Amino acid sequence: MSKILSLPAISSRPNPNPNPDFPNPHRHRRSRGTTLARSSLTDQSLSAAAAKRDLLDLISDQDRGLRTQNDPSRLTKIVEAIDALAVSGRDTVTTGPSLSGTWRLMWTTEKEQLFIIKNAFLFGTRTGDVLQVIDVDEGVLNNVITFPPHGVFFVRSTVEIASTQRVNFRFTSAVLRGENWELPLPPFGQGWFESVYLDDEIRVVKDIRGDYLVIDRAPYSWKE
Repeated sequence: MSKILSLPAISSRPNPNPNPDFPNPHRHRRSRGTTLARSSLTDQSLSAAAAKRDLLDLISDQDRGLRTQNDPSRLTKIVEAIDALAVSGRDTVTTGPSLSGTWRLMWTTEKEQLFIIKNAFLFGTRTGDVLQVIDVDEGVLNNVITFPPHGVFFVRSTVEIASTQRVNFRFTSAVLRGENWELPLPPFGQGWFESVYLDDEIRVVKDIRGDYLVIDRAPYSWKE
């Protein structure tokens, strides 16, 4: 009687690691990739937080930019902090619904705004909040300078989203208003601005003339 050889059972499933003495090089590939991605996002977030903190510290005592006009070294440091923050925000969309709202000026290099802030007392008043009021859905922008308790100068504009960070605008009219009077003024131009960084608290802007603005979300909504 012929002898039947007993063969070891062959599994239909391939062994993921045929040599147990060596680690499977594919076993942790996905988890390592996920860990690296999370680490990169964490580093980017920490970098943005540090740049934001640095920027806010640098502008905190600059009287919305008036003092910076006479301090070139401080201006250089502020622009460097803005550039660092812009790097962290370069791949983000800043022209979506989060752009809408009432934004209040913290610091700027715009000479016209700084001139008004500095010299409002010559007209028997003082400059209050300086605002940008944006409605992305409606395609409108108001640039507003308030003169408490009743005065306001505002410029109406239409806006058009040009890219993930750039907005084109065109002035349509301007109004100087007091408590019981109003003086219409003609529109005077067009241009663009880029929000190079935006979060729940602040927005950093560079415009067509190379000026910078740092603005925060006002704790109220301005209406005409």
